Amino acid sequence: MNIQQLQSQKDFEQALETNDQLFLLKHSLTCPISSTAKQAYERFAETTQTPTYILHIQEARDLSQQIANSHDVKHESPQILQFKDREVVWHTSHWNITPDSLERADDQS
Repeated sequence: MNIQQLQSQKDFEQALETNDQLFLLKHSLTCPISSTAKQAYERFAETTQTPTYILHIQEARDLSQQIANSHDVKHESPQILQFKDREVVWHTSHWNITPDSLERADDQS
């Protein structure tokens, strides 16, 4: 499945309105841990039917912070957020972002 990039609040709202469920990776363009997490996320995205999105922290810092604040999830990078019916139902960060952890979360939804 294609990973779509979110750059604005409007993009994010549209993603939530369009999909009952989705995964979002908050990704730092400069962090080696984030690079590893992105590779795991890309492998996962190839196998799931759940829509996948990415937000580049350096390019959309305000959006990243707004998501953290409005969904009461401490901002981390890298970080995966799983949304269902516009609410965060699962999240993880750093080395816990693996294809297996993503698949388990996807299977439980």
